[in-house]
Amino acid sequence: MYQAFLIKYGEIGVKGKNRHIFEDTLVSQIGNALKPVEGSFIVRKENGRVYVEAEGDYDYDEAVEALSHVFGIVGICPVVLLEDEGFEQLAKEVISYFGKAFPHIKDQATFKVVTRRARKNYPMESMEVSAALGECLLDAYPNLQVDVHNPQVVLHVEIRNKINLYSKSIKGPGGMPVGSAGRAMLLLSGGIDSPVAGYMTARRGVKIDAVYFHAPPYTSERAKQKVIDLAKLVARYAGPIRLHVVNFTDIQLYIYDKCPHDQLTIIMRRYMMKIAEHFANEDGSLGLVTGESIGQVASQTMQSLAVTNEVCTMPVYRPLIGLDKQDIIHISEKIGTYETSILPFEDCCTIFVAKHPVTKPNLKSIKKSETHLAEKIDAYLQEAIETVQTIRIEAGE
Repeated sequence: MYQAFLIKYGEIGVKGKNRHIFEDTLVSQIGNALKPVEGSFIVRKENGRVYVEAEGDYDYDEAVEALSHVFGIVGICPVVLLEDEGFEQLAKEVISYFGKAFPHIKDQATFKVVTRRARKNYPMESMEVSAALGECLLDAYPNLQVDVHNPQVVLHVEIRNKINLYSKSIKGPGGMPVGSAGRAMLLLSGGIDSPVAGYMTARRGVKIDAVYFHAPPYTSERAKQKVIDLAKLVARYAGPIRLHVVNFTDIQLYIYDKCPHDQLTIIMRRYMMKIAEHFANEDGSLGLVTGESIGQVASQTMQSLAVTNEVCTMPVYRPLIGLDKQDIIHISEKIGTYETSILPFEDCCTIFVAKHPVTKPNLKSIKKSETHLAEKIDAYLQEAIETVQTIRIEAGE
């Protein structure tokens, strides 16, 4: 019955003269999301609405699933589009639609009709259309009852270039369409937090790439595959991701050998940020994104974050900064990354953690410790950058 979807958006609607840019980005992202879906689709804008129209047969469930991952969408309404052939024909179509959409209609049910007359030259007022269609439905289905306060069924009638009939709105992910707010580089690990940080950043319209620090043989290929799998899950929302896999082993061992062990995590983190910033600049990113939350671990105290930030010249965005662990877990479960994140494959951060890490690092002390690395660290950094493996990640299960 449904050959089209009416796509509703939220924040885009309050944009000013550049609103069309956000709409065009949303249309593009919808088109990209529907490419793997069986069938052919046309995505178009019309007077503050976005429509997806199927050309022939298509997989309804796949289409809804794809659209439910497109940031910028707040509602997906399966819609019937009708030519305006007069009220009598509209009434027949509404009766037919109601019977098909709600086959249980022979049982007791309550409803109301909500009409929006966007085309003001239509000969009836909105309230008149609602009342008249309601009357037709009561005649056609005697067991129906009108309930304007808490109906079981709300039938929406929008009178536009075509008349829109719909009664269902599937919730979208909200946010802003990816690509409308620049690009950022995500420091992605195999944990719970960083995939959620990537999701939340992309939800604000930011196109994300990612960097992962691999430390063979201390971390296995299964740990690397776990991160690739997480990137695929995030890409369901964020679109394709360029994942830079950096071999961090020599740098970590050198830091471990030359620096005080209570400072290991902070110093390693600083060099990760340096490398991530290098690739961020190469990819045209405007900032770094991490999954840090204040006080969650020793490297995420206010003092630790300040020392980590000092090594960067570009902004560092931390979308999880005020969330507690349970908040983050809840989001990870919602977006489908939690079960992968808790797989028992260690990443390079967890292996080289000190038994008693400093929680309030002093920047001067950290920099003094880093002088012990002067002999070889630049060569190790250059080697890590030159031997990077870059993988294009597409959305996947």
